[in-house]
Amino acid sequence: MHRILLDVDTGVDDALAIAYAVRSQALDVIGITTCFGNVPVDHATRNTLHVLERLGATGIPVAMGEAAPLFHPSKKDYPAQFHGENGLGDLTFPDPAGKPVSTSAAAFMVDQIRRYPKQVTLICVGPLTNLAAAILQAPEITTLVRQVIVMGGAVEVAGNRRMHAEANVYSDPEAAQLVFQSGAPITLVGLDVTMQTELRLEDIQQWRELDSDLTRFLADITSYYIEGYREAYGDRTGCALHDPLAVAVAIDPSLVEVQPMVLQVDLEGVHSYGRTIADLRPRCTDKPNVNVCTRVDAKRFQDHFMKTFMT
Repeated sequence: MHRILLDVDTGVDDALAIAYAVRSQALDVIGITTCFGNVPVDHATRNTLHVLERLGATGIPVAMGEAAPLFHPSKKDYPAQFHGENGLGDLTFPDPAGKPVSTSAAAFMVDQIRRYPKQVTLICVGPLTNLAAAILQAPEITTLVRQVIVMGGAVEVAGNRRMHAEANVYSDPEAAQLVFQSGAPITLVGLDVTMQTELRLEDIQQWRELDSDLTRFLADITSYYIEGYREAYGDRTGCALHDPLAVAVAIDPSLVEVQPMVLQVDLEGVHSYGRTIADLRPRCTDKPNVNVCTRVDAKRFQDHFMKTFMT
């Protein structure tokens, strides 16, 4: 098993990613950090603790992180259409018994990476604000972390927050740019591959038929998410598995093909602010800074994802 630290902004697909990671026999989840993004950070923290209770995994520490971008006020609304006002499909549930640790998310990241040098994979599936804050606090972690897997960006496809911008990067473009330029070993799991995945209503019917507390919960929140996709896209018969695919890349890197690229985030464009831009010039002499996922074996991933919850 290899050690992972999840950084989340827990809405529906984050909840699926947490459950997938915790249930995986290949991963040891040593902690979860939370950030604003799909919902305010206090909601994300509450949701994370609740999902862990559903999983019977209350021993995993949760550290609450940043409530807003590092360098400017938030420019985004929360995507209630997809996640609900509370982030979990507007299901009602009691406050979790657990509490976050007293350490901030950034400090928690630094502590864990220092404790296990070259052994921790960070899987970041929300804005990169917490990781940027950790790098500013302790720049050496970029050489001590085993890998950083980022769900974010849209390199050669359309965005999902703005025309060219993916939601996680658009939430804090300066943080994303800082992380991408930090020298850390980064794999980008962006919309280029995540939008090729799909979880359908007939798939989650299998969870309903299992009729456990966990699978009923996952089916209920995912049904809300799928309805949001139907309203937004029309031609989709299900929802993309954005955040779970980032977890899958940690479990089995052969699920995706990657291409090293020189990648940066547009911080100036009026209409392209937050866009992830790759320098694809054949004579570009800069050293690639990000491994960008360009293809995915969607069926093999989706089969593995579903199988994880069927036992």
